[in-house]
Amino acid sequence: MKYVITAIRTLIVMTILTGVIYPLVMTAAAQVIFPAQANGSLETKDGVIIGSSLFGQTNSDPRYFWSRPSAVNYMEGTTSSGATNLGPTSTALQAQVAERAAAFRERNGLAADAVVPPDMLFASGSGLDPHISPEAARLQIDRVAAERGLDRQQIADLVEQYVEAPQLGFLGQPRVNVLLLNLALDALQ
Repeated sequence: MKYVITAIRTLIVMTILTGVIYPLVMTAAAQVIFPAQANGSLETKDGVIIGSSLFGQTNSDPRYFWSRPSAVNYMEGTTSSGATNLGPTSTALQAQVAERAAAFRERNGLAADAVVPPDMLFASGSGLDPHISPEAARLQIDRVAAERGLDRQQIADLVEQYVEAPQLGFLGQPRVNVLLLNLALDALQ
């Protein structure tokens, strides 16, 4: 009986330490050190929350830059992330890639043999990626400029302003946050 009581006391103490105290301390520290990120990196427009810079969003409006494909449709109606789990020999994946490449070329007025960046052909591993490559953004400049009636160079300069360097200068690839770029685009007009 002595061991059972000791085990129950240990369970209660560890539950309080790891289930209550530790999460509260980490939450408080995050609020002090990284308040924007701790609160979801929410972006607002005219006082209304329109998204998070941490999650991609579906957008097919030709006046905006488009995100990469998402296997989970950017969580529309769900709270989970996920990938397609289709491998390189999958005929379904090959068909998706061919369809996405043709659609991207057509919608952006590109030649039938133009190279489409991989991030516009394949969904990210999480299905929630908010970034596209600078190359993918650059290929969309003409469409966005034409749809908005803006100077191409003005849009090109804006894209270059929003190219983020790899983290710490060497982790990952240069990237463009689509939501932040689109918000800046709206601010131009």
